[in-house]
Amino acid sequence: MENSETLTNLARAFAGESQAGLRYQIIAQLCTQQGYDTLANEIKTIAKNEVNHAKTYYDLLTKENGTARNIEICAGYPFEKITIEDGLKFAMTAEHEEAERIYPEFAKIAEKEGYKEIAKKFELTAKVERKHELTFKFLYENFKNGTLFRNEKPTFWVCSQCGHTEALKEAWNICPLCGSSQGFVQLKLN
Repeated sequence: MENSETLTNLARAFAGESQAGLRYQIIAQLCTQQGYDTLANEIKTIAKNEVNHAKTYYDLLTKENGTARNIEICAGYPFEKITIEDGLKFAMTAEHEEAERIYPEFAKIAEKEGYKEIAKKFELTAKVERKHELTFKFLYENFKNGTLFRNEKPTFWVCSQCGHTEALKEAWNICPLCGSSQGFVQLKLN
């Protein structure tokens, strides 16, 4: 595997997934600070997925490359002031790029170089990133439009604090049972 493109791509995947995991944790923390606990929980779940992707690539790197070699990679590392809306939009775009361009290309290279197991990992990651893209798209569009806690037809909304449940077109602003804010209502991602 020495000097292969696949080795470099594994290192790039590890770095990118690590960065995404932390970036999403930062966005989730911002959501929590602004009272959007369930939005934060959705993002934390995706952040956990990204960290586990990074671990998968770390494990493949150490399996294929050993433990003491430094791998030089060159990649862009975007830094921007994050608002919830901008963070969701950036995440949606980044996940799209990974799903449609980056991981499919990494898979083709690994396959060409004879690393079928690694190619499969890249392909499977691309599938997850497509799901993440759709989730972030839903969250972004509905957060931006103020419809995150609304639905066209009655939906079961559940307070994540006390379990109060009602079928409504729009989630309550304050839970009628425990008084928690709308940010604690469980989101219906559909």
